[in-house]
Amino acid sequence: MSNELGGKVYLVTGASTGIGRVTAEELARRGGRVFLAGRSRERTEPVVEEIRRSSGPDAAAFLPLDLSDLASVRDGARSFLSLGLPLHVLVNNAGLAGVRKLTPDGFETTFGTNHLGPFLLTLLLLDRLKESAPSRIVNVASRAHHRARSIDWDAQRRPATSTGGIDEYSVSKLANVLFTKELARRLAGTGVTAYALHPGVVATDIWRELPWGLRHLAKLFMISPEKGARTTLHCATAPESSLVSGAYYDSSRPVRPSRAADDAALAAELWRRSLGWTGAPSSS
Repeated sequence: MSNELGGKVYLVTGASTGIGRVTAEELARRGGRVFLAGRSRERTEPVVEEIRRSSGPDAAAFLPLDLSDLASVRDGARSFLSLGLPLHVLVNNAGLAGVRKLTPDGFETTFGTNHLGPFLLTLLLLDRLKESAPSRIVNVASRAHHRARSIDWDAQRRPATSTGGIDEYSVSKLANVLFTKELARRLAGTGVTAYALHPGVVATDIWRELPWGLRHLAKLFMISPEKGARTTLHCATAPESSLVSGAYYDSSRPVRPSRAADDAALAAELWRRSLGWTGAPSSS
């Protein structure tokens, strides 16, 4: 165990399994204090205990938070802020695919979980990130965003209809990249930077809602969570001078996102609608 990240506080969503778990374990191993945010205490507490055993009693803690439920997101943000701790890196890692229902707030579940929940969480924590600067926001997106040409706003109020939910997933990942770019633009000069990334096609629980046969076949072509976490860790820990705020990373290097992801007007409209849908603070 090193102390390379000593004194740094991290919050990682979806950290009970997959990329999020590997990310949290590695941040703690390198000396960081990590809050593992997720829906299930039963699944996350054993990970927290394992991290504490290997990295120290203060290395990890569980933060209850369900990104599909905006009330839960508010409660989770409030709980973290009440601790009075700095926040140096927020890793919006949790994701979902292949669900055909609406969130408790009436949004298409993939979009609600993958974009609206992280959007609200980020804005609720933004003042603390600014106070803790230099700080970072790392949004785990996907190369799948290239499939989405734009965003059908009305469709975000209906359950998914595409095979395996891939179209809805692609739109949610486009939203991640657009959100990152708009964040970087708005946060220029504040000491808070933002990065989006493609982790690789990773065998994780994000695919848990797909039919078993399709899920099993897809996982044959996926990489391990350990490999998938590399770009997340790069964006979370590399020297600030080596990173480009607002950029989209693949294999730990900045690459060009899709044409739609470079649409400043679409990013601004997504921001405006997301504010209205979530009731997030608009001062940023």
